[in-house]
Amino acid sequence: MRKKISVIQVPFGLGAGREGTERGPESMLEAGLYRQLRNLGFAIEHESRVEPPASRSSDAGAAAGGRGSVQHLAAVKAMSRSVADKVSEAVGAQSFPLVLGGDRSVSIGAFAGLTRHYSRLGVVCFDAHAAVNTEETTPLGHVNGMAMSVALGRSAFTLADIPGSGLPISKQNVVLIGLRDLEPNEREWIRSERIAFFSMHEIDRMGIERVVEQALRIAGKGTDGIHVCLDTDVLDPLEAPGVGLQVPGGLSYREAHFALELLAESGRITSMDVTEVNALLDDNRRTARLAVGLITSVLGKRII
Repeated sequence: MRKKISVIQVPFGLGAGREGTERGPESMLEAGLYRQLRNLGFAIEHESRVEPPASRSSDAGAAAGGRGSVQHLAAVKAMSRSVADKVSEAVGAQSFPLVLGGDRSVSIGAFAGLTRHYSRLGVVCFDAHAAVNTEETTPLGHVNGMAMSVALGRSAFTLADIPGSGLPISKQNVVLIGLRDLEPNEREWIRSERIAFFSMHEIDRMGIERVVEQALRIAGKGTDGIHVCLDTDVLDPLEAPGVGLQVPGGLSYREAHFALELLAESGRITSMDVTEVNALLDDNRRTARLAVGLITSVLGKRII
């Protein structure tokens, strides 16, 4: 039986502070994603596109952002409802949901849809940023910096605001990999709540293989599925220039591929979202092609 996959395009960029991520899904498709999936033996069960909702002026929060204000929140919630429905349909059809963003706020809809089916979901996030700001702590009001807070029930906006969603993600089964750019309040909260994290310091010291082994143990303990969030800014900008916010000192090409190959070998990955490919900042679709390669690694592609 051929493996089934559902590709869900979410060209949404209102959760970020600059244009370009809304073109991420198209860029990844143009970089040969479907051909690569078919070469891996996947049957593309369903292709769908979540059209971005219009943002109303009353939805924009403070005009210049700022601590305590959130921009485009109503649009993010509308997008999240649509993404949740698409993801839920895919899981119900026993198809692997692959969500292509868009900015990091797209992950919220993926989490919401998955919690309709998984009573305890493990999450492994590759991201330079923790995304655990809240409405009160966000410095610029961008929801892409709140995605994990929404999933964990830390912010006022939670998965419960998306109809049909299950319980918040348990902090005991969340792992953050590749961190290197955090707000002071995020750093304090992660440590106080004992969220599992492996910054670039830990990766350098331990090696990516040991990091992934521990991540699988944490995300897989008592869970019925493991979701992978891949924010492409986890990669070093020398490898992936086309991201919303470049942070030097990230994962190398081989570290990223090896990490996702190890996840694939576990046989426990049940869904994935890929975000923050900024087509306007990319160099000849270099970052999009790298993202496609990383997707195929987590889906089982090997050199031999």
